[in-house]
Amino acid sequence: MGMPLELNTMIVTKGNEKRVEENLFHLVKEGYRLYPIDIPIEVRKTIQSDSSGTAVIKKVEWQEKTTQITYQLISLNSTN
Repeated sequence: MGMPLELNTMIVTKGNEKRVEENLFHLVKEGYRLYPIDIPIEVRKTIQSDSSGTAVIKKVEWQEKTTQITYQLISLNSTN
């Protein structure tokens, strides 16, 4: 029996991220997902939205059909 796995190359938050520290965030996603670690990737609120910034994922954890990621925001795109 196989395990469904999704490969993601951007972080899509849908507004569900939780701030852990100043630039460190925690996000729980449904299903098992694989993300690149220690490589800058885009952060977006939705797949169709503009990029909110760039982050580096520090930790990926699979547990009970969810993926939990901890990421550090390294740049923020401003509308100013």
